[in-house]
Amino acid sequence: MAYEVTATRRRPQKFDDLVGQEFVANTLKNSIQSGRIAHAYLFSGPRGCGKTSSARIMAKALNCEKGPTTEPCGVCDACREIARGASLDVREIDGASNTSVNDVREIKDEVVFPPNSSRYKIYIIDEVHMLSTSAFNALLKTIEEPPEYVIFIFATTELQKVPATIKSRCQQFNFHLVPIERLKNLLGEAASEIGIKADDEALYWIAKESTGSVRDAYTLFDQVAAFSDGEITYEKIRDKLGLVGIEQLNSIFEKCSSGDTEKTLEELDLILQNGITIEQFITNSAQYIRSIMLIKAGVTKESLLGQSAERYSKSVLENWDKVRIERALSLFLALYRDIRYSLSPRYELDLAFSRLCNLRDAASSSEIKMAIEATRKLLVEGAPSSAISPMQERQRQREPSINPSIPQFSMLSANTSENRSENVGAPEKKEEPQSAPHSEPSAIPMFSALKGSETPKESAPTKTEEPLPKVEPIKEEPKQESAAPQSVAPVAPAAPSTENAIDAETLKRETIEELKYNEVLAAGALSEVDFEISGNKIIATAPNQYQQMQLEVYKKQIIAALKKVSGKEIEFESAVQKEIVREKVDIPKSVQILRDEFRGTIVGGKI
Repeated sequence: MAYEVTATRRRPQKFDDLVGQEFVANTLKNSIQSGRIAHAYLFSGPRGCGKTSSARIMAKALNCEKGPTTEPCGVCDACREIARGASLDVREIDGASNTSVNDVREIKDEVVFPPNSSRYKIYIIDEVHMLSTSAFNALLKTIEEPPEYVIFIFATTELQKVPATIKSRCQQFNFHLVPIERLKNLLGEAASEIGIKADDEALYWIAKESTGSVRDAYTLFDQVAAFSDGEITYEKIRDKLGLVGIEQLNSIFEKCSSGDTEKTLEELDLILQNGITIEQFITNSAQYIRSIMLIKAGVTKESLLGQSAERYSKSVLENWDKVRIERALSLFLALYRDIRYSLSPRYELDLAFSRLCNLRDAASSSEIKMAIEATRKLLVEGAPSSAISPMQERQRQREPSINPSIPQFSMLSANTSENRSENVGAPEKKEEPQSAPHSEPSAIPMFSALKGSETPKESAPTKTEEPLPKVEPIKEEPKQESAAPQSVAPVAPAAPSTENAIDAETLKRETIEELKYNEVLAAGALSEVDFEISGNKIIATAPNQYQQMQLEVYKKQIIAALKKVSGKEIEFESAVQKEIVREKVDIPKSVQILRDEFRGTIVGGKI
């Protein structure tokens, strides 16, 4: 007997032989048993999953001498003719080679005649998406209202190319890829039928390479069986087909993860000298890193990893974290695309592995962000008080993380009117002033005045549960300082008074809160400027010309927000801060190291 390939020899002959398509098989069997047979079916799905085989089984089930039946006998004349492709009443048409409207017109002329010797006249059109638009249009009326003895079965791998007018006239069935484990069992049965010994690892590799297609699995099995001399092993497959084993991949990626560039490139050259193609090695490396990524995420399913999880290197898993593994995988995916247009694919591969060796020292975006935050904290919070500007000092005092005892101003300003109304007539409570030389008065009275509210009387001060730290009570007569503070920060010319500065900062912050949801760019322009209140005018002093230009661009939005916050019309004017000559101070060693490491510039302090 002539040799027959495994895919043809093991083609399904019954619905129960369809592996991985149980839903399709059960639905077709139920429709035959109940007599609800449609006039058109559309089978779609990947290659080698049983679409054409299902169409033939359906034709045998309908035209079998014992039928219609869900179990065709396979021995009657109709079943044997359909299996050989010699039946006059079951025509298989290749849609790729019969695409014109003339081919469809021939079908339309034939359907008017009843079947020759069978129960139904069945047309199986494979790759139906290859038909032309005119051919589809010519089929519409025939598919919609065919004679009762005509059934159409269409098969396609590209469902999206089939017109919606054809889909709406057919019952659609989607075929799925077959799981690797089931393919492995099918290959084991095929090896037993022809008397070939096969290792589980070798069969597993064949099933994995077939990517869920039964026909691809049988074809690759026939190729491997041809050079295996009656015994299929993974070692033979690896040597004959030029594959890279898990041991070699573990070895080279261990050197990569440890940062040994010299030994990595030497082993890469040794692998390529053994006959491994660059494209195959890139594919195997990408699969290896994908498996490492899945193991890092806690996945241990062998069908996903391709190997047992214990066979992968523990050193690679320890040296590379999740971010670096993902970066390595994206590197190989990009490499596979780039080598098609590269001057030398070997150079591209050497460069990729050289970068992998330095991957351990590469910093991710989250690590850079953490380093910048740590640097900022050291520069701003860890620097001496003399090196911090008054604006930064006030900002530090307002942050709850630095001084959690200070309540948020938004809460105070929201309850100012309520507190004044509740405390009218309350006994006056005096507090001892703080001894801090830079203490600042409360911002609540001034901000209330901006909003048009009346200032509280002296006999009814605002009642608070706890005194604000470093805040002196407002008195009618200014208090003379007995001694100057030990260190005074440099003050810009024509600086506003302390009272106005505090009130301006409060107004600025409330304005930014009003803008940041709908006018983000305007809020950002305000965040870097100083406010000064001069009567009914707000003067915003920008640190440079660019910031002033931004203020002018969003001036209309800022004025609207100021009006909403204060409750009255306020003029707004922008200016540029004059350059301040600062005295140089010694920079701490830790700040110098951080500045040099990040190639930065110190923006705060007397430098």
